[in-house]
Amino acid sequence: MPTVVVMDVSLSMTRPVSIEGSEEYQRKHLAAHGLTMLFEHMATNYKLEFTALVVFSSLWELMVPFTRDYNTLQVVLVTDGCLGIGRGSLRHSLATHNQRSESNRFPLPFPFPSKLYIMCMANLEELQSTDSLDCLERLIDLNNGEGQIFTIDGPLCLKNVQSMFGKLIDLAYTPFHAILKCGHLTADVQVFPRPEPFVVDEEIDPIPKVINTDLEIVGFIDIADISSPPVLSRHLVLPIALNKEGDEVGTGITDDNEDENSANQIAGKIPNFCVLLHGSLKVEGMVAIVQLGPEWHGMLYSQADSKKKSNLMMSLFEPGPEPLPWLGKMAQLGPISDAKENPYGEDDNKSPFPLQPKNKRSYAQNVTVWIKPSGLQTDVQKILRNARKLPEKTQTFYKELNRLRKAALAFGFLDLLKGVADMLERECTLLPDTAHPDAAFQLTHAAQQLKLASTGTSEYAGYEHNITPLHTDFSGSSAERM
Repeated sequence: MPTVVVMDVSLSMTRPVSIEGSEEYQRKHLAAHGLTMLFEHMATNYKLEFTALVVFSSLWELMVPFTRDYNTLQVVLVTDGCLGIGRGSLRHSLATHNQRSESNRFPLPFPFPSKLYIMCMANLEELQSTDSLDCLERLIDLNNGEGQIFTIDGPLCLKNVQSMFGKLIDLAYTPFHAILKCGHLTADVQVFPRPEPFVVDEEIDPIPKVINTDLEIVGFIDIADISSPPVLSRHLVLPIALNKEGDEVGTGITDDNEDENSANQIAGKIPNFCVLLHGSLKVEGMVAIVQLGPEWHGMLYSQADSKKKSNLMMSLFEPGPEPLPWLGKMAQLGPISDAKENPYGEDDNKSPFPLQPKNKRSYAQNVTVWIKPSGLQTDVQKILRNARKLPEKTQTFYKELNRLRKAALAFGFLDLLKGVADMLERECTLLPDTAHPDAAFQLTHAAQQLKLASTGTSEYAGYEHNITPLHTDFSGSSAERM
């Protein structure tokens, strides 16, 4: 995940540190040395990582901004642990954070998923001599316990600072290397961003699941059959070229750009299964099902960034024997050659998916499913067709409208309701002069009801609420709602 580095440059960070046999350093110099080590590691192993740098004392300044927005961040706070004195200090802010107004709220917990790592330019004994450690631990607790505090082991020196930042790198910035396998073909790859451990159920199965470093392809399937499945996360799969000695080509820190370009050219000439797989999936319009662990699968596919550039991506399904119900159990999928007849037909003009349930239910089932965009488009067009035939199709119009409304509320698709409302208002403006007066009233009424439901707060936004036809009386000059 992207990283925000927040560095304390207050007066306390200028306190001198005596290092035997060398010039006098300040704590901010040690912090800069550790951050340089972190940034160099990220430049080498996390070239796709985005980082922002913020410095603060009594004020703050954004030194290096992000180039785009993110939903999830990793925050690294570099400080000496001094809490400050008086109003506005960290000690005072923690003591009064529950008394603050919404406009002046304490920044923790962050309003986005995040992890907070605190790098202290002090050793543990120094922090424990005051209440600094307790306050820093409280910061982690306020951020839902996501994060960790790092302190310097032993005296304050460059070597021990490197050791502390090395622990952070091992914990949060170690690249995930794996071996991609398909039969006898293999490729060394890096999965970016690194897959996080996943807990299926904190009560039943609290042990986090981690994906294997051996990613074995177990089969291939058409993109149309797998459609748009729900996934836990998506990752880039990048090939790693290795030389004969087993060292990575083009990934070390080079003295100049010429050496790096030369290494990249060498890597580009080495045959790689990962490149072959990416090209094949792109041309054939298929995805590869990959085994991530026991009863845990994902899929590899080609995703285009632009007309000329595409990448090999991997999406992780939820762990379990049947992550995609319309495909059935993953263990029961097999090659076409094992089937008595080609399930796709002699001309490849049909598909065995989605699987039909073995037991037919005895009751009518009217469930709205929008797995493919065409399904949603069909439902919206059906409403518009009935809208143009009002008032003859009033009952059918409201039946289809309520069906779409309930599905949108169930999926949390509130923007759809606003969009359909806008469409109905547009249809109202396009009514011909010969149209029945009731049509305009019904369209305006339906659009208003959908807009109320799209807010999610109105009494008309309940799932069980149905939009009923507007009762009108054209013998007079007024129209009223029942």
